[in-house]
Amino acid sequence: MIRILIADDNALVRRALRQLIESHAGWQVCGEAMGGGDAVDQARELHPDVLVLDLMMPGMNGFEAARQLTQLEPELPILLCTVQISPYVVEKAQSMGIQGAVSKSEVGQITDGIAALLRHEKFYRPAVPQ
Repeated sequence: MIRILIADDNALVRRALRQLIESHAGWQVCGEAMGGGDAVDQARELHPDVLVLDLMMPGMNGFEAARQLTQLEPELPILLCTVQISPYVVEKAQSMGIQGAVSKSEVGQITDGIAALLRHEKFYRPAVPQ
């Protein structure tokens, strides 16, 4: 079973992500974090296979949580999932060691991104110029 941790400060978004993830055979949500600090703590405790991480959260945002996690859990694939996707956000995510970044409004990108990270591939939408 693939274990996925969701980190988003919005309970409705977490619920929708849980339903989306658990609609895939072999995927389960192992935890839900309400902020960046909570995501770091839960990732260290639960050792998920993938972290789906919101960018804009109170306290510690997604970039700061990812920065800490790439130091503490360097093998953990992180998919940044945010409403405010832009080339800047994607480039910053890539520079921080985040393996993928997608828009919350593109449901297919979320599941495609998780699948890509599970295959040890990077997944950025929009794509980062080479």
